[in-house]
Amino acid sequence: MKNIVKLFSFLFLFGFSTSYSQDFNKEELSYSEFLGYVKKYHPLVKQANLEVSSAQAMLMAARGGFDPKIEVDYNKKEFKGTEYYSLLNSSFKIPTWYGVEIKAGFDQTDGQYYNPQNRTPEAGLTSLGVNVALGQGMFINQRMADVREGKLQIKLSDAQRKLRAIEVLYKASEAYFEWRKSYNEAELYKSYLGFASTRFAGVKKLIEYGDSPAIDSVEAGITVRNRELNVENGNLKLAKAKLNLSNYLWIESVPVELEDNVKPEQNLIQTLEETLKTSAMMVNSETLETHPKIQALETKMSMLEINRQLKANSLLPKINVGYNYISEPSYFDSFNADDYKFNIDFSIPIFLRKERGGLKLAKLKIQDLKFDIDQQRLELKNKIKAQQTEIASLKRQKAVIDNLVKDYMTMLNSEEKLFSFGESSIFLINSRENNLVSAKLSQISIENQFYISNAELYKILANPD
Repeated sequence: MKNIVKLFSFLFLFGFSTSYSQDFNKEELSYSEFLGYVKKYHPLVKQANLEVSSAQAMLMAARGGFDPKIEVDYNKKEFKGTEYYSLLNSSFKIPTWYGVEIKAGFDQTDGQYYNPQNRTPEAGLTSLGVNVALGQGMFINQRMADVREGKLQIKLSDAQRKLRAIEVLYKASEAYFEWRKSYNEAELYKSYLGFASTRFAGVKKLIEYGDSPAIDSVEAGITVRNRELNVENGNLKLAKAKLNLSNYLWIESVPVELEDNVKPEQNLIQTLEETLKTSAMMVNSETLETHPKIQALETKMSMLEINRQLKANSLLPKINVGYNYISEPSYFDSFNADDYKFNIDFSIPIFLRKERGGLKLAKLKIQDLKFDIDQQRLELKNKIKAQQTEIASLKRQKAVIDNLVKDYMTMLNSEEKLFSFGESSIFLINSRENNLVSAKLSQISIENQFYISNAELYKILANPD
């Protein structure tokens, strides 16, 4: 009879160890879905997108330097019934790309006192002509440089947008992985609290039947209380991790808080590399050239090259030539080559020290940036290689810890069988179970390190799109 009772108690105690599981019929928030929400709705990602809009506005402002312009200058003086002068100067200017400006004008002068060179026929004087820069400003000038830099600024801002966005996505990924880790730890503690509580009840039954010493109930009770502390601590970590994750959950400019029934993706290890595009096959030699940091530096190099061209252009003399055909409005169609205004302006510094110094400085900036680009390429290459090495190592560590968990599980099952034959104790079973729990916690931790390591590689590659 005693053996039957003992066998019954054993089944009651340990029958749940291998079959215990909870059916979590809860909604699952997958990692790829979460990352999609962050990319689409998070304010900091949207803020990063403003970089491109700002650059487009700057380009529009730069193109404004080539907008046609109407100018009107009117001056009149009248005193004690005498009209001293009435001067009207109006023009319509169209700047073009290569230092050529088309200009049309209308001038009219009246009164008793004015500069004779401003005299015009009674109907006024019309003009049509061009101003051409033959030295400085013919092939490049400040307006042309501003437009070129504006176009490059869009490319630069897109690279900066990616770098800012990837930082947000990396921190969001860390929050998700921490939530998943805390969730799995909390579930593990709950499971083994259930085992410990069941065992405690079974031990008390064995004591009642005289098949176990009374001290075993103290041992089993201590384990239950330790498990309760673990569960409480795990729930606290989970609550904090969930709130931290909620910082990155937005939908249509409204922050979203996770419901208690939402759980993280459990098959993440199978989808992670595809979601982050971090598999070795997806990382190739072109990765460095398309990297936002390298693209940003290359774009800055192009902008410095424009500045160098502008400084080199300043070594040329300033030669501005203008020709305007002039005529009375009623005779404008009757072209007369003898009626014109012509001007030429010429200037050049004797030593050109300011210009030569500016050009040398521009060249030094380019050389300095070249060194920086070379260093960044090397650093990125080594960072990628180091991160891939870490990921490979964590894969091997995971394989080891998986086998270790299986071994600890085997040891626990063996100890339970020995206990059923009276050849073990609650102390040894608790010890085996503690080792198994520690191994499973290490398994969760290594898995989490693997996910974070992939996210770090994702951050290094900086390809959020």
